[in-house]
Amino acid sequence: MTRPHDLVITNARVVSPDSDDVLVADIAVDGGSVTEVRAGIDASAAKSVFDAGGRLAFPGAVDAHQHWGIYNPLAQDAASESSASAQGGVTTGITYIRTGQYYLNQSGPYRQFLPKVLDAAAGRAFIDYSFHVAPMMREHIEEIPDLIGEFGVTSFKIFMFYGGFGLHGASADQRKFLMIPEDEHYDVAHFEFVMRGVQAARERFPEIADDISLSLHCETAEIMRAYQAIVQREDRLRGLEAYSASRPPHSEGLAVAIASYLAHATALPTINLLHLSSAAAMDSAMRMATAFPNIDFRREVTIGHLLADFTTAHGLGGKVNPPLRSRQDVEALWEHVLAGNVDWVVSDHACCRDEVKFGVPREDIWVAKSGFGGAEYLLPGLVSEGVPRGLSHRRIAELLSTNPARRFGLHTKGKIAAGYDADIALVDDDAPWTVHAADSASTQEYTPFEGFPLTARVTDTFLRGRRIMHDGHILGEPEGRFIRRPAPRPASPLV
Repeated sequence: MTRPHDLVITNARVVSPDSDDVLVADIAVDGGSVTEVRAGIDASAAKSVFDAGGRLAFPGAVDAHQHWGIYNPLAQDAASESSASAQGGVTTGITYIRTGQYYLNQSGPYRQFLPKVLDAAAGRAFIDYSFHVAPMMREHIEEIPDLIGEFGVTSFKIFMFYGGFGLHGASADQRKFLMIPEDEHYDVAHFEFVMRGVQAARERFPEIADDISLSLHCETAEIMRAYQAIVQREDRLRGLEAYSASRPPHSEGLAVAIASYLAHATALPTINLLHLSSAAAMDSAMRMATAFPNIDFRREVTIGHLLADFTTAHGLGGKVNPPLRSRQDVEALWEHVLAGNVDWVVSDHACCRDEVKFGVPREDIWVAKSGFGGAEYLLPGLVSEGVPRGLSHRRIAELLSTNPARRFGLHTKGKIAAGYDADIALVDDDAPWTVHAADSASTQEYTPFEGFPLTARVTDTFLRGRRIMHDGHILGEPEGRFIRRPAPRPASPLV
């Protein structure tokens, strides 16, 4: 006798990254994994049945760029910002973590630092999560194999401007910010040695080499330092437009070129170019892909840079690195998304409460902190803005789920198919609503998207077959798990 299913989600329009067709089907879930996807699954004996009501069923979003704990205690963010993530259809978040100021405000080896990170998040998150780690000094490069083998961390990061420019603007004391030894430098040479360390780890673990990659925040400190001085001296621009001009797009383009050649010189083939924000940055990224066909580049764009420009964002809450750009840059990014040149879309979620975000005077862009939340708008924002432009449901599934899951070793995530985790976001694609920060589960009291009209809403989010969000409300207790990577591949064939 066939064992009854744990859960059957009926009457769903299932979105697959493998087909342009949306399949009207039922989804059977057992033990937290999808076991069947087809029409007519017998739900009569199922332990639980949920009628999707004809809504779109997307694979839960894998938000590969978040920052839990950068401005708030990590334990607090793990709870509140994972809740906000679930509102946006996100079921797995990968958070960037590093030593130095912010986060835990500590330096030292990762063998001591990372257990504190894991302890702070344990038992508090409503979604599954992993961490990217930034090697900030020589000792960290030496730890890369242990981070992979012992902690299940397979992705690493370089912040290219940190050595010569501040997180929020020009800074004269970056060493104190970075908390690195007096005899070390966070510069291009360090970036080279990080690349060599990551490549050495790929060679040490050949069976998982393709799951090991390096991500780069591409901006050039020297250009930004000079341009901030020019913008402040001329005093013609204000707010987010001034901030964009102070970190000009060609500073991104040059950093992309430097990163790409270093990857070529160090034989590191798995490079991720983060939050490309401008036509210039994308142009450089595409040129580098042509120049270095030996490198498997992946290109990332944020939902913030696709939804808002420096004139439409709501106030200085839109300060972020790299900055929100012009409307022309926004349209250029969309052209690249539609052309298939972007590999995934993320939130770059960095919750910064009002009292922390804004300085005195409040309207001074130069004293405001950089970063804002946005995971709660990831899937609804991409559907609302992308579909009218011709972005298919299949491509949305690829951009938000399948592609980041594959790159970052989350092999049971990213599809609604047999053997995969039952991470599912149900979307009503004909549900106009207006963004208001007050409706978010985040502790951030504002959003640069305040008042933005959207046409699609995530109504329900399932994590491994358990419904964790309904109609904007978080359900039950946090059951998110830390995912060691690379995760085992699904045992069952795809359906």
